[in-house]
Amino acid sequence: MRVLVVGGSGFLGREVCRRGVRVGLSVVGTFHSGEIGVPGVAARRLDVTDRAAVRALVAEVRPDAVVATPNRYDDWTVTADGAAHVALAAAQVGARLVHLSSDALHGGRPQPYADDEPPSPVNAYGAAKAAAETAVRAIDPGAALVRTSLILGEGSKQIQLCRDALAGRAVLFTDEVRCPVDVTDLADAVLELAQSSYAGLLNVAGVDAVSRAELGLLVAERFGLDATGLKTTTAAAVGVVRPSGVRLDSARAAGLLRTRLRGVRELLA
Repeated sequence: MRVLVVGGSGFLGREVCRRGVRVGLSVVGTFHSGEIGVPGVAARRLDVTDRAAVRALVAEVRPDAVVATPNRYDDWTVTADGAAHVALAAAQVGARLVHLSSDALHGGRPQPYADDEPPSPVNAYGAAKAAAETAVRAIDPGAALVRTSLILGEGSKQIQLCRDALAGRAVLFTDEVRCPVDVTDLADAVLELAQSSYAGLLNVAGVDAVSRAELGLLVAERFGLDATGLKTTTAAAVGVVRPSGVRLDSARAAGLLRTRLRGVRELLA
């Protein structure tokens, strides 16, 4: 099976490439400015905002499945339009599509969000992720759309942010709740979906809901760091518009997938 990983130089994309090679798949990964650096992966440069270039590459590679992770926090063209370009190209060659979405398209509430709940974005990034989903579902109703949360693991920006806050170089919010997931668990789940026929939305996140501030304390405990200097505040206090309590109910994924989605407390035990 040949898998094309769009965004193979990203944190998740690189792990999908690595684990795809490990299980014997033929993997082609794309990069824009970074490097993939995974042995056994054929690396190809790609600008997802160039629709013709996306179409040409996918037509050349002829993948059986495409894992799409185009994402840039402050760039609608990459996050939304890029996702549509990849979906169109995959559909034209009949490739199975797994699109990576985000819990950031929800606004936040005390109750968990089910898989199929409509987006309620509160900022531009959430709106871009919602627009990407709309385009993908219109282009390919058979695609799997994975809504995930904060991604942890070696080299994770989320872990580094916690380290910075513990050292007084950054601030963690107490009012932003998420369901962190391990990058290896998420990559394995994505590869499972690439080889399945599941269609539609699917929450794929960890079982523990924690605030960013609580995540910082868990990181401190895991790595033996002093937590007394942890800097915290609320998004509301500093005027930042971000999703607040976003808890993903991943029960459907837990029943569907072989991959066990571990919670952050287990991951950082």
